[in-house]
Amino acid sequence: MIRVGIIGVGTVGESVAQILKENRDIISARAGKEIVVKKGVVRDLKRSRNVDIPLTDNVDDVLEDPQIDVVVELMGGVEEPYRVVSRALRNKKAVVTANKALLAYHRYELQETAGDIPFEFEASVAGGIPIIKALREGLSANHIESITGIINGTANYILTKMMSEGVDFQPVLKEAQELGYAEADPTFDIGGYDAAHKLLILASIAYGIDAKPEDILIEGIEQITQADIGFAKEFGYTVKLLGIAKKAEGFVELRVHPALVPQSRMIAKVDGVMNGISVIGDKVGETMYYGPGAGGDATASAVISDIIAIARGGKSSPMLGFKRPLESGLELMERESVVSKYYIRLEVEDRPGVLAKVSRVMGEQNISIETMLQRPGSGESASLLLATHRCEERSMQKALKDLFELESVRERPVMIRMEE
Repeated sequence: MIRVGIIGVGTVGESVAQILKENRDIISARAGKEIVVKKGVVRDLKRSRNVDIPLTDNVDDVLEDPQIDVVVELMGGVEEPYRVVSRALRNKKAVVTANKALLAYHRYELQETAGDIPFEFEASVAGGIPIIKALREGLSANHIESITGIINGTANYILTKMMSEGVDFQPVLKEAQELGYAEADPTFDIGGYDAAHKLLILASIAYGIDAKPEDILIEGIEQITQADIGFAKEFGYTVKLLGIAKKAEGFVELRVHPALVPQSRMIAKVDGVMNGISVIGDKVGETMYYGPGAGGDATASAVISDIIAIARGGKSSPMLGFKRPLESGLELMERESVVSKYYIRLEVEDRPGVLAKVSRVMGEQNISIETMLQRPGSGESASLLLATHRCEERSMQKALKDLFELESVRERPVMIRMEE
């Protein structure tokens, strides 16, 4: 028998307890052992919960119980879960976590602490999609060339509605909050930080890169308007918030930002609150993973798959899939060195000579314009919508600064990268 303690009995914790009870027979058959929740830890014992397990508000009742074999950490946050998980591992208890923020900051320290003790984290990225196992096991014969993921359902829901229904950002955000897809403070999701935490975990498995969120490029979707959506549609693109990890000449790019993606790509077809991840291996080519990225049952499904894996073997694979450094010499690419195509929206005075000034600024940074549209604005203004050929990020950032300083440019330019 495997005895489990759940620390954090919220939406996911309740689902873990319920599924282990409802699907007890099939889970026991697949695990080879019965899996039982012995105790759950909550902050507020007075709050009603839809579970039939003993509850406590003292984490020591789980961490110091010699009968508990597996600790499931579902607390949320970073530093307090780090202390709790570290204690569990030092007490020789296997750990399963769904906490992407914890792993974004402390994954390598926890790997060292775990040693041979099982530490599993399938539920930390993309909910019910088994992307961790795919990278650690199914694609282990491959050098991973790139990972491109839609790994935040809230942002994907908002962008899908903006694309399909022609509505603006704020009304869709409000609707997402009313439906429970977005938090009252949605910054973590729409600002790209949630996706960044997940991307760092995937990049650690694929490349052995030990980066923190502060080290990588992170941008959100707040500035996207229907003008940008219209340009995307006209030229055969859709707009998605992407997490991108890409190997290039001894470096690894890590970035999270909205992007114009050709409608023909598989990942462009991932809509609504769903998640999708494209992985390109040097031998297998492109593989695509699709499914629910959040929700109690979907995330709990991934948590329980890790508990079953522990029950079957009880041995630890390296937490991040491989010992670091995975590939000698790989370094994190500076964000200024990323090369991409770019879309730019400029609000300018509608008078002769403006386009020439814009072209001059772009030319000074050796940026070539591939496509341009002009749309009427309000009063004596116009919107210039530009798409460039490939150039370095540092050149684009300098061009954006110089464009904003032109007297004829009325607002700060909006830039969206383009992924082919």
